[in-house]
Amino acid sequence: MNELLFQATNLIYKSNLTYNDIKIEHGKINFIVGESGCGKSTFLKLLNQSINPISGELLYKGKSVSSYDPIDLRREVSLVSQEVFLFDESITDNFKTFYALRQKTMPDEEYIASITNLCCVNVPLDQNASTLSGGERQRVYIAIFLSLCPKVILLDEPTSALDEKNSHKIMINIKNFCFKKNIDIVIVSHNKAILEEFCENKIEIIKED
Repeated sequence: MNELLFQATNLIYKSNLTYNDIKIEHGKINFIVGESGCGKSTFLKLLNQSINPISGELLYKGKSVSSYDPIDLRREVSLVSQEVFLFDESITDNFKTFYALRQKTMPDEEYIASITNLCCVNVPLDQNASTLSGGERQRVYIAIFLSLCPKVILLDEPTSALDEKNSHKIMINIKNFCFKKNIDIVIVSHNKAILEEFCENKIEIIKED
């Protein structure tokens, strides 16, 4: 039996969203699917205590999520949401700011260049983030979080602003990077092509009437 990364049992958020018997597996690319409004993005936020349930059980590596320090947990289980938040400064300076907020030493330029290239960031790193397109901002945001090498990365619609070619390329690169760094992956995506190619464990959330 595969080791469980997360397990939710009768988890309830704001009385209208219930997640029961959800198992996210360690060492696999986990995809969370379901129709719009079923609570997929909300579930990702519950996994790293960005928000909290009103009842039920949620385990991370066999321990209740609530037993972890929220700040430590969010650094270990990083959520890359659809709402991209970048500072009004250069791409490089955004890396510096995020690393400073995490109290981590800024990596060298070669590492930053390699991780942005991996995420298909095809603009100069001294360009101000406010001038980037939605897709470029999304790729920079993913690159920053990947570069920090969390133990788990939660990706909410990581290819939503990308065409099929770039979606496939960035997913291949993320998969290979995370495999090399032993980073577990949990993805919410509506992209059927990406799901069919990369999914190793599918979790379907059913919208209750």
